[in-house]
Formats: sequence, C-alpha cells, structure tokens
Amino acid sequence: MQVALGAVYAWSVFRDPLAEAYGGASATAVNTTFSITIFTLGFAAFAGGLWMGRSGPRIVALTAGVLYGLGIFLASFAEGSLVLLYLTYGLIAGAGIGLGYIVPVATLIKWFPDKRGFITGIAVAGFGGGAFVTAFVARSLVASSGPFSAFAILGIIYLIMVVGAALFMKNPPEGYRPPGWEPEESGAGGGVRADYDLGGALKTWQWFALWALLFLNVTAGIAIITEAAPIAAEISGVSATVAASLVSIISVGNALGRFFWAWLSDAIGRKWVFFVMFLLQAVLLVLLPFVGAPFVLLAILSFIIVSCYGGGFGTMPAFSADYFGPTNVGKIYGLMLTAWSFGGVLGPLLISRVIDSTGSYSLAFFILAGILAASAIVAFIVRPPRRGSEAGVPQAEGARA
Repeated sequence: MQVALGAVYAWSVFRDPLAEAYGGASATAVNTTFSITIFTLGFAAFAGGLWMGRSGPRIVALTAGVLYGLGIFLASFAEGSLVLLYLTYGLIAGAGIGLGYIVPVATLIKWFPDKRGFITGIAVAGFGGGAFVTAFVARSLVASSGPFSAFAILGIIYLIMVVGAALFMKNPPEGYRPPGWEPEESGAGGGVRADYDLGGALKTWQWFALWALLFLNVTAGIAIITEAAPIAAEISGVSATVAASLVSIISVGNALGRFFWAWLSDAIGRKWVFFVMFLLQAVLLVLLPFVGAPFVLLAILSFIIVSCYGGGFGTMPAFSADYFGPTNVGKIYGLMLTAWSFGGVLGPLLISRVIDSTGSYSLAFFILAGILAASAIVAFIVRPPRRGSEAGVPQAEGARA
C-alpha cells in the first residue's frame, strides 16, 4: 500500500514533460499540482484518523485506493487544462494518498506498542521508496506515449495495489498487549504513559512544537524531492535519463531514512534525532550548489538530505505516541500531518519562485539551510508534557476492522 501511495514522490519526472505539454508553463504553475496534492494529503490524513476511530482501518484504506487510483487515471484527461490536472492529480489523488497513509501507521502502533520507532519506520519506509521503481517506469511511459497516457496506466496499477492491500488492514483486539510486554513510565522520546484525547493534546504547547518540527523538516526535504531531476541536470549537467535516476536514488534515501532514523530514535531519543537531522541537512544544503560535475557526489548529498526528510516521518508517529499515548494516535498524529500540507506547499513554492526569478537553485538552498539551522533550536527545547496534564478522557479507537 505505502509503496503505491509513495509513487507520488516521482513527480519531478513529470515536471518538464508537463511544462512542455502545457506550452512552456512555468515551474511554479506545473509544481502547483504537486503542492495541491501534498496540501490535500495532510488534511485527508486527519480525516482518515478520525474515520478510523469510528469505522476501523479497512474501509478507510479501501476508499483511499479508489480515490488515489481514480485521481491519477482522470489526470490522463487533463491535456490542455492545468485546472483539471489540479483537480484530479491534486485534490482527488491527494485525498486518497492522505486517507491511505495514516492507516498502516496508526494500525501498526497498536499492534506493536513495544517497538514504536522501529515499527513506524517500517510502516512508512515503503512510502518513501515508492518513487524508486516508479521513476524508471514513469520515465519510460512518458518517453513512449507522453505524460497523460502514463497517468492512465499508473492510475489503474495504483488502484489495484492499494485496494488489494486494504483488505488486510485490521486493528488488534481491544486491550491488546504483546506477550510479556508492560507499558513503561517513559519511552525513548522521554514521554509519559498517559493517554491524551485530541482536545487534551491540543491544549499542550508540545503538540504545536511537534507540528513545527514536522513542518520545517517537510519544507526543506520536499523542495529537493520536487525538483530532483532538474537539480541533477543543472548542477551536474547530466542527461534527462541520468537526472531521472536521482529520483530513484533519493527515494531509497527517503525509505531507508524512515527506518534508520526511527530505529536510532529508540536508542537516543526522538528529539535528539530531529536535532541531528536538522543540523546535518543545513550543512549539506550549503554544500550542494558547489558540487559541480561529479553526479555521484550530488547523489550522495541528496540521498542523505532526503533520508532526513524521511526520518521525520519515520520518527514523528512514535514521538507523538510517546508524548500523548498510543490510544488516540490516529487522530492526534493525523491532525499533525497538516504540517505536511503546509510544508508541502511552502517548499515547492519557495524553490520554484527562486528558479523563476534567478534561474538558479543556490539561493533556495541557502534559505532552506537557514530555516533548518534555526529549527534545531525547536528540537533542542521540546520536552514531554507533564503526566496527565490536560490529558482528557481517552476515547479508544476500538478493534474494528
């Protein structure tokens, strides 16, 4: 399921062919499609978290598959109309991705509360790696029949994959605990055992701090993902085929980062993982414009940067469960994913505007580096809420399928 949903990260493969198909449309105009997709995704994830609480994960996942596949398929009819592309690929497919994304994350945290970081890393790694195969397949389809025919074929494939996987989504029985496991007073994130409801979590400043961490991490990482292929062509001067390979390379970084940083957070703590990721990305973004011709070096730096982007998604569900408890994580983390919505708009918009005005990526990289360096301060100061403070009465999401 996550592999199919994560294929959205192959967007940069479509950017230039779509700009050409729309008569030389600007990078900003074309990338608005992707921004709408990500913006819709975050709010749909929140809706999915609420819906899961009432109806269980399976129906949410099935609906996600239908919307996602249908949205991509209908984008094949958008030739000559950017507005129709915004509606189909942006709104409809974006809603499907968001509904589907939250399902395995929230469900697996309930099945494996003793391994939150590790299991959420696995749950979202497939999403990060979705573009690995898609980039090559999409490039081939676009080259042979154009971007709109590619959307028709990919939409059918995504529909089958997500709907098929949705049939296996199920919550554990109410009150379930892994054999031999007892909840500890605090987790790797320094959190507490109290379960907050959504209203209680929103009364703490920590929820907004975690939202800010996710928002800032998304803003930087998704800017690189959106422009991956054009960045490779400009900085290293490689062909379109080689440039498309960077999309696949960073998708591996996105996937492995979700697993690696989440695993590391179980050992050293969630806040310190974010602190390290922010500083590391800031340094590498400053270096990126000076890489020059060696494509391998560009690929390595981009791989690490996007691994940190993925690490934010791998770590944050466990961070949220540490601070607010696992019972209502679908709702609490689902609303937190609106940070993805706003970061998904700001990042591509920032980098597109800089390209359109300067013709270069350098200034955008430096701006993003400054944002990330400042963001490390937020990671440094965040601490868990007091036990039971504003927790409210938890409403269990139940064991419905």
